[in-house]
Amino acid sequence: MATAPGVRLLPNAITVLAMCAGLSAVQFTLKGQLAAAIAAIAVAAVLDSLDGRIARMLDATSKMGAELDSLADAISFGVAPALVLYTWRFGGDRVGWVVSLIFAVCIVLRLARFNTLLDDTDQPVYAKEFFVGVPAPAGGLLALLPMILTIEYGDNGHWWQSQPVVMVWTILMAALLISRIPTLSVKTVRVPARAVAPLLVGVGLLAAVVITYPMVALAVLLGLYLAHIPYAVRRKRWLADHPEAWDVPAKERRAIRRAHGGGYRRRLGLRPPLRRVAGAARRAVRRPLRAGEGEPLPMMLPPEPRPGLRGRTWRRTGLRRQSRPGPGEPEDR
Repeated sequence: MATAPGVRLLPNAITVLAMCAGLSAVQFTLKGQLAAAIAAIAVAAVLDSLDGRIARMLDATSKMGAELDSLADAISFGVAPALVLYTWRFGGDRVGWVVSLIFAVCIVLRLARFNTLLDDTDQPVYAKEFFVGVPAPAGGLLALLPMILTIEYGDNGHWWQSQPVVMVWTILMAALLISRIPTLSVKTVRVPARAVAPLLVGVGLLAAVVITYPMVALAVLLGLYLAHIPYAVRRKRWLADHPEAWDVPAKERRAIRRAHGGGYRRRLGLRPPLRRVAGAARRAVRRPLRAGEGEPLPMMLPPEPRPGLRGRTWRRTGLRRQSRPGPGEPEDR
Protein backbone atom coordinates (compact mmCIF):
# COMPACT_ATOMS: atom_id res chain seq x y z
CA MET A 1 0.00 0.00 0.00
CA ALA A 2 1.40 3.37 -1.01
CA THR A 3 2.17 5.91 1.69
CA ALA A 4 -0.03 8.99 1.76
CA PRO A 5 1.67 12.21 0.51
CA GLY A 6 1.03 13.98 3.81
CA VAL A 7 2.67 11.20 5.77
CA ARG A 8 5.73 11.27 3.52
CA LEU A 9 6.29 14.91 4.51
CA LEU A 10 6.49 14.07 8.23
CA PRO A 11 10.18 12.99 8.36
CA ASN A 12 11.26 16.02 6.33
CA ALA A 13 9.21 18.29 8.60
CA ILE A 14 11.01 16.87 11.63
CA THR A 15 14.34 17.52 9.92
CA VAL A 16 13.40 21.15 9.28
CA LEU A 17 12.33 21.54 12.92
CA ALA A 18 15.72 20.19 14.02
CA MET A 19 17.47 22.75 11.82
CA CYS A 20 15.34 25.57 13.25
CA ALA A 21 16.11 24.43 16.80
CA GLY A 22 19.84 24.46 16.09
CA LEU A 23 19.76 27.95 14.60
CA SER A 24 17.65 29.19 17.51
CA ALA A 25 20.55 28.36 19.80
CA VAL A 26 22.52 31.23 18.23
CA GLN A 27 19.73 33.70 19.02
CA PHE A 28 19.50 32.47 22.61
CA THR A 29 23.26 32.93 23.02
CA LEU A 30 23.11 36.50 21.70
CA LYS A 31 20.46 37.24 24.33
CA GLY A 32 22.57 35.67 27.07
CA GLN A 33 20.24 32.71 27.54
CA LEU A 34 22.91 30.02 27.60
CA ALA A 35 20.72 27.31 29.11
CA ALA A 36 18.12 27.83 26.37
CA ALA A 37 20.87 27.59 23.73
CA ILE A 38 22.04 24.23 25.11
CA ALA A 39 18.45 23.00 25.28
CA ALA A 40 17.82 24.01 21.66
CA ILE A 41 20.80 22.01 20.38
CA ALA A 42 19.80 19.04 22.56
CA VAL A 43 16.28 19.18 21.07
CA ALA A 44 17.83 19.27 17.60
CA ALA A 45 19.82 16.12 18.46
CA VAL A 46 16.66 14.30 19.63
CA LEU A 47 14.75 15.29 16.49
CA ASP A 48 17.68 14.23 14.32
CA SER A 49 17.57 10.75 15.87
CA LEU A 50 13.85 10.46 15.09
CA ASP A 51 13.48 11.63 11.50
CA GLY A 52 15.38 8.76 9.91
CA ARG A 53 13.64 6.10 12.00
CA ILE A 54 10.22 7.54 11.27
CA ALA A 55 11.03 7.67 7.55
CA ARG A 56 11.97 3.97 7.55
CA MET A 57 8.91 3.00 9.59
CA LEU A 58 6.57 4.85 7.21
CA ASP A 59 8.47 3.72 4.12
CA ALA A 60 8.94 7.41 3.28
CA THR A 61 12.67 7.47 2.62
CA SER A 62 13.84 9.56 -0.32
CA LYS A 63 17.00 11.01 -1.78
CA MET A 64 15.80 14.51 -0.95
CA GLY A 65 15.24 13.53 2.68
CA ALA A 66 18.79 12.17 2.97
CA GLU A 67 20.31 15.35 1.52
CA LEU A 68 18.11 17.55 3.70
CA ASP A 69 19.13 15.60 6.78
CA SER A 70 22.83 16.16 6.05
CA LEU A 71 22.33 19.88 5.48
CA ALA A 72 20.32 20.20 8.69
CA ASP A 73 23.02 18.38 10.64
CA ALA A 74 25.70 20.69 9.25
CA ILE A 75 23.72 23.71 10.43
CA SER A 76 22.43 22.39 13.76
CA PHE A 77 25.62 20.68 14.97
CA GLY A 78 28.32 22.51 13.02
CA VAL A 79 27.42 26.12 12.30
CA ALA A 80 25.23 26.67 15.36
CA PRO A 81 27.69 25.32 18.02
CA ALA A 82 30.57 27.17 16.33
CA LEU A 83 28.67 30.47 16.50
CA VAL A 84 27.53 29.75 20.06
CA LEU A 85 31.11 29.14 21.20
CA TYR A 86 32.37 32.21 19.37
CA THR A 87 29.68 34.42 20.92
CA TRP A 88 30.13 32.95 24.39
CA ARG A 89 33.93 32.78 24.75
CA PHE A 90 35.71 33.79 21.54
CA GLY A 91 33.93 37.07 20.81
CA GLY A 92 36.24 39.54 19.04
CA ASP A 93 39.19 37.10 19.01
CA ARG A 94 40.61 36.19 15.61
CA VAL A 95 42.10 32.94 16.85
CA GLY A 96 38.74 32.04 18.35
CA TRP A 97 37.06 32.65 15.00
CA VAL A 98 39.58 30.34 13.33
CA VAL A 99 38.83 27.65 15.92
CA SER A 100 35.10 28.03 15.29
CA LEU A 101 35.66 27.72 11.54
CA ILE A 102 37.76 24.57 12.03
CA PHE A 103 34.96 22.95 14.02
CA ALA A 104 32.29 23.81 11.45
CA VAL A 105 34.45 22.54 8.58
CA CYS A 106 35.15 19.26 10.40
CA ILE A 107 31.42 18.72 10.88
CA VAL A 108 30.84 19.16 7.14
CA LEU A 109 33.71 16.81 6.28
CA ARG A 110 32.40 14.21 8.71
CA LEU A 111 28.93 14.33 7.14
CA ALA A 112 30.39 14.10 3.63
CA ARG A 113 32.36 10.98 4.59
CA PHE A 114 29.27 9.49 6.22
CA ASN A 115 27.26 9.92 3.01
CA THR A 116 30.09 8.35 1.04
CA LEU A 117 30.25 5.30 3.31
CA LEU A 118 26.53 4.70 2.82
CA ASP A 119 27.21 3.74 -0.80
CA ASP A 120 30.22 1.56 0.04
CA THR A 121 29.24 -2.09 -0.43
CA ASP A 122 32.68 -3.51 0.38
CA GLN A 123 32.43 -2.97 4.12
CA PRO A 124 32.28 -6.01 6.41
CA VAL A 125 28.99 -7.02 7.98
CA TYR A 126 29.89 -5.77 11.44
CA ALA A 127 30.62 -2.24 10.15
CA LYS A 128 26.96 -1.27 10.50
CA GLU A 129 27.33 -1.55 14.28
CA PHE A 130 29.80 1.34 14.40
CA PHE A 131 30.17 4.93 13.29
CA VAL A 132 33.45 6.10 11.83
CA GLY A 133 34.36 8.92 14.19
CA VAL A 134 32.02 10.72 16.55
CA PRO A 135 28.57 11.42 15.01
CA ALA A 136 27.58 15.03 14.33
CA PRO A 137 24.94 15.37 17.11
CA ALA A 138 27.30 13.99 19.75
CA GLY A 139 30.17 16.14 18.45
CA GLY A 140 28.07 19.30 18.57
CA LEU A 141 27.06 18.66 22.19
CA LEU A 142 30.56 17.57 23.25
CA ALA A 143 32.01 20.84 21.96
CA LEU A 144 29.62 22.69 24.29
CA LEU A 145 30.62 20.70 27.40
CA PRO A 146 32.64 23.60 28.93
CA MET A 147 29.62 25.84 28.44
CA ILE A 148 27.37 23.24 30.10
CA LEU A 149 29.65 23.08 33.15
CA THR A 150 29.75 26.87 33.32
CA ILE A 151 25.95 27.04 33.37
CA GLU A 152 25.81 24.53 36.21
CA TYR A 153 28.67 25.82 38.39
CA GLY A 154 28.74 29.49 37.42
CA ASP A 155 31.33 31.63 35.66
CA ASN A 156 33.73 31.72 38.60
CA GLY A 157 37.04 31.37 36.80
CA HIS A 158 37.24 27.58 36.76
CA TRP A 159 39.95 26.09 34.58
CA TRP A 160 37.51 24.71 32.01
CA GLN A 161 36.12 28.22 31.42
CA SER A 162 39.38 29.81 30.26
CA GLN A 163 39.62 30.71 26.61
CA PRO A 164 42.72 28.59 25.81
CA VAL A 165 41.13 25.49 27.36
CA VAL A 166 37.91 25.99 25.41
CA MET A 167 39.92 26.42 22.20
CA VAL A 168 41.91 23.24 22.77
CA TRP A 169 38.74 21.33 23.70
CA THR A 170 36.96 22.50 20.55
CA ILE A 171 39.86 21.41 18.34
CA LEU A 172 39.98 18.01 20.05
CA MET A 173 36.28 17.47 19.42
CA ALA A 174 36.77 18.52 15.79
CA ALA A 175 39.55 15.92 15.51
CA LEU A 176 37.26 13.22 16.91
CA LEU A 177 34.65 14.09 14.28
CA ILE A 178 36.96 13.41 11.35
CA SER A 179 38.93 10.60 12.99
CA ARG A 180 38.68 6.90 12.12
CA ILE A 181 37.95 5.96 15.73
CA PRO A 182 34.89 3.67 15.90
CA THR A 183 31.94 4.58 18.07
CA LEU A 184 28.92 2.42 18.80
CA SER A 185 25.75 2.87 16.79
CA VAL A 186 22.45 2.33 18.57
CA LYS A 187 20.60 1.82 15.28
CA THR A 188 21.35 -1.92 15.28
CA VAL A 189 20.60 -2.50 18.98
CA ARG A 190 17.71 -4.93 19.51
CA VAL A 191 15.90 -4.91 22.83
CA PRO A 192 14.61 -8.35 23.95
CA ALA A 193 10.98 -8.57 25.00
CA ARG A 194 11.78 -9.24 28.66
CA ALA A 195 13.92 -6.08 28.85
CA VAL A 196 11.25 -3.70 27.54
CA ALA A 197 9.64 -3.02 30.94
CA PRO A 198 12.94 -2.35 32.79
CA LEU A 199 14.07 -0.19 29.90
CA LEU A 200 10.90 1.91 30.09
CA VAL A 201 11.43 2.33 33.83
CA GLY A 202 14.99 3.46 33.14
CA VAL A 203 13.76 5.95 30.55
CA GLY A 204 11.33 7.35 33.10
CA LEU A 205 14.08 7.72 35.70
CA LEU A 206 16.34 9.36 33.14
CA ALA A 207 13.60 11.81 32.22
CA ALA A 208 13.10 12.67 35.89
CA VAL A 209 16.83 13.30 36.35
CA VAL A 210 17.01 15.43 33.19
CA ILE A 211 14.05 17.53 34.32
CA THR A 212 15.45 17.97 37.84
CA TYR A 213 19.15 18.39 37.02
CA PRO A 214 19.31 19.06 33.26
CA MET A 215 22.90 20.29 32.94
CA VAL A 216 24.37 17.72 35.32
CA ALA A 217 22.54 14.90 33.55
CA LEU A 218 23.71 16.13 30.14
CA ALA A 219 27.31 16.46 31.33
CA VAL A 220 27.25 12.93 32.80
CA LEU A 221 25.80 11.47 29.60
CA LEU A 222 28.48 13.19 27.51
CA GLY A 223 31.18 11.93 29.87
CA LEU A 224 29.85 8.37 29.57
CA TYR A 225 29.83 8.72 25.80
CA LEU A 226 33.50 9.66 25.80
CA ALA A 227 34.26 6.79 28.18
CA HIS A 228 32.67 4.21 25.85
CA ILE A 229 35.11 4.92 23.00
CA PRO A 230 37.87 2.53 24.24
CA TYR A 231 35.24 -0.23 24.53
CA ALA A 232 34.04 0.46 20.98
CA VAL A 233 37.61 0.24 19.67
CA ARG A 234 38.18 -3.06 21.47
CA ARG A 235 34.88 -4.51 20.30
CA LYS A 236 35.53 -3.65 16.67
CA ARG A 237 38.98 -5.22 16.80
CA TRP A 238 37.53 -8.37 18.35
CA LEU A 239 34.87 -8.63 15.63
CA ALA A 240 37.49 -8.13 12.94
CA ASP A 241 39.43 -11.10 14.34
CA HIS A 242 36.37 -13.37 14.72
CA PRO A 243 34.36 -13.62 11.48
CA GLU A 244 32.25 -16.42 12.97
CA ALA A 245 30.58 -13.82 15.25
CA TRP A 246 29.48 -11.41 12.52
CA ASP A 247 26.03 -12.77 11.67
CA VAL A 248 25.01 -14.46 14.92
CA PRO A 249 22.66 -13.22 17.66
CA ALA A 250 24.01 -11.47 20.73
CA LYS A 251 23.65 -14.61 22.88
CA GLU A 252 25.76 -16.73 20.54
CA ARG A 253 28.27 -13.90 20.23
CA ARG A 254 28.70 -13.85 24.00
CA ALA A 255 29.26 -17.61 23.94
CA ILE A 256 31.98 -17.18 21.33
CA ARG A 257 33.59 -14.47 23.44
CA ARG A 258 33.60 -16.75 26.49
CA ALA A 259 35.06 -19.58 24.42
CA HIS A 260 37.93 -17.32 23.39
CA GLY A 261 38.30 -15.81 26.84
CA GLY A 262 41.60 -17.58 27.55
CA GLY A 263 43.40 -15.89 24.68
CA TYR A 264 44.96 -13.26 26.90
CA ARG A 265 46.43 -16.00 29.12
CA ARG A 266 48.09 -17.61 26.14
CA ARG A 267 49.47 -14.28 24.97
CA LEU A 268 50.93 -13.61 28.42
CA GLY A 269 52.28 -17.14 28.77
CA LEU A 270 50.07 -17.93 31.76
CA ARG A 271 48.39 -21.20 32.62
CA PRO A 272 44.92 -21.53 34.14
CA PRO A 273 44.87 -22.60 37.81
CA LEU A 274 44.90 -26.33 38.42
CA ARG A 275 43.20 -26.33 41.80
CA ARG A 276 41.06 -29.42 41.21
CA VAL A 277 43.92 -31.39 39.72
CA ALA A 278 46.21 -30.44 42.59
CA GLY A 279 43.56 -31.43 45.13
CA ALA A 280 43.05 -34.81 43.48
CA ALA A 281 46.79 -35.45 43.44
CA ARG A 282 47.04 -34.57 47.14
CA ARG A 283 44.24 -36.98 48.01
CA ALA A 284 45.90 -39.68 45.89
CA VAL A 285 49.08 -39.22 47.91
CA ARG A 286 47.31 -39.44 51.26
CA ARG A 287 44.83 -42.23 50.47
CA PRO A 288 45.90 -45.49 48.73
CA LEU A 289 43.76 -46.58 45.82
CA ARG A 290 42.26 -50.07 45.92
CA ALA A 291 42.09 -52.51 43.08
CA GLY A 292 38.94 -54.24 41.95
CA GLU A 293 39.45 -57.23 44.31
CA GLY A 294 40.04 -55.09 47.35
CA GLU A 295 43.85 -55.28 47.38
CA PRO A 296 45.54 -51.96 48.22
CA LEU A 297 47.78 -50.43 45.62
CA PRO A 298 51.24 -49.21 46.59
CA MET A 299 51.36 -45.84 48.30
CA MET A 300 52.27 -42.92 45.99
CA LEU A 301 54.86 -40.74 47.70
CA PRO A 302 56.76 -37.72 46.42
CA PRO A 303 60.27 -38.46 45.14
CA GLU A 304 63.26 -38.07 47.39
CA PRO A 305 65.05 -34.71 46.92
CA ARG A 306 68.52 -34.86 45.47
CA PRO A 307 71.49 -34.45 47.79
CA GLY A 308 72.30 -30.84 48.42
CA LEU A 309 68.81 -29.66 47.39
CA ARG A 310 66.92 -30.86 50.48
CA GLY A 311 63.99 -28.55 51.15
CA ARG A 312 65.07 -26.01 48.55
CA THR A 313 62.33 -26.88 46.06
CA TRP A 314 59.67 -26.84 48.76
CA ARG A 315 60.76 -23.43 50.01
CA ARG A 316 60.98 -22.05 46.47
CA THR A 317 57.37 -22.97 45.68
CA GLY A 318 56.07 -21.84 49.08
CA LEU A 319 54.87 -25.34 50.09
CA ARG A 320 55.49 -27.35 53.21
CA ARG A 321 56.91 -30.78 52.94
CA GLN A 322 54.65 -33.48 54.34
CA SER A 323 56.11 -35.49 57.13
CA ARG A 324 56.11 -39.25 56.63
CA PRO A 325 54.76 -41.52 59.36
CA GLY A 326 57.44 -43.19 61.39
CA PRO A 327 57.65 -46.89 62.13
CA GLY A 328 54.61 -48.04 63.98
CA GLU A 329 52.74 -44.76 63.56
CA PRO A 330 49.32 -44.87 61.88
CA GLU A 331 49.00 -43.34 58.43
CA ASP A 332 47.06 -40.09 58.07
CA ARG A 333 43.76 -40.78 56.41
